Amino acid sequence: MPDWKTAPEGGNWGRFGPDDELGTLNHIGAAERKAAAAEIREGLAFCLSLPLDIPGAVSIHPRRKPPRLQPTYLGDTPYINYPLERAEAGLRDVLSDDQVLMSMQYSTQWDSLAHVGALFDADGDGTAEAVYYNGFRAGEHVLGASEGSPHGSYARRLSVAPMAATGVQGRGVLVDLLAAFGPGRTVVGLELLQQAMDSQNVTLRPGDILMLRTGYAEALLDMQEAPDPEGLSRFGAVLDGSDAALLAWIGDSRIAAIAADNEAVEHMQKASEHCCFRLPLHHHCLFRLGLPLAELWYFRDLAAALAARGRHAAFLTAPPLRLPGAIGSPVTPVATI
Repeated sequence: MPDWKTAPEGGNWGRFGPDDELGTLNHIGAAERKAAAAEIREGLAFCLSLPLDIPGAVSIHPRRKPPRLQPTYLGDTPYINYPLERAEAGLRDVLSDDQVLMSMQYSTQWDSLAHVGALFDADGDGTAEAVYYNGFRAGEHVLGASEGSPHGSYARRLSVAPMAATGVQGRGVLVDLLAAFGPGRTVVGLELLQQAMDSQNVTLRPGDILMLRTGYAEALLDMQEAPDPEGLSRFGAVLDGSDAALLAWIGDSRIAAIAADNEAVEHMQKASEHCCFRLPLHHHCLFRLGLPLAELWYFRDLAAALAARGRHAAFLTAPPLRLPGAIGSPVTPVATI
């Protein structure tokens, strides 16, 4: 249990209990899932994931590497098209088995609450230390390397595993920022977000997962044959993490999570623009509120189907991998209408 004495203003530390690792996912309960199921009217399902080898030809994050698939091996023997008769005469089975090495946040993904912390004086001793949501400390509670551990450097608390155990299932609500503002770069604060929501008759309920379509992931997918990194860097709407009204609204709305189709969800700040965080929206959501963020989702098909029906919500199922210690996770979300 963390022993913090001070908490950041406008946050949820302690709101869901001293050991809470779910944050705003606590807003999704049985009643919210049951109400979300009412969005299923035709039984049409939409995959909201990019192929997990995208971004592919367009490099958007130098640290994150694409998946490398290879066979599993027994000794020096690769198990691809492997006839079991080699092991026991007379068997007719042919086996293929593989494994993958990839960055957990390379493509369509969830950020866990261990993804972004802050230097913050949680114990009131006058010295800021590295702390994460709900006062969990770096090293002591959250991230730490352990020699001989199968995890290496891993999240002891706040990983994607507690998220996965909830099912991450509820009402996903789409705001189509591409339709509202076009493909050019637009920095969206609360005023513009509410303008888009009003024009599209979007309403949010506590426990909803807010889905933001900017067209970025669609452009990324379309660029595989003719990459244009410069054009991509100027593409699509991004949230304005420096807008205090937007940050307050996110907390007051009691939404459970935000999933966007772009990289980072928000406008990347310079220190001179917003002291002193490069990612103030991440700081507010992950660190203060315990609100998970998702990136690089794919909304083209779902957006078209919802627009044709004059709707904006779907039943959403989007659990990360239940991998203890993981800071982020690939995800294949499914929206059903």
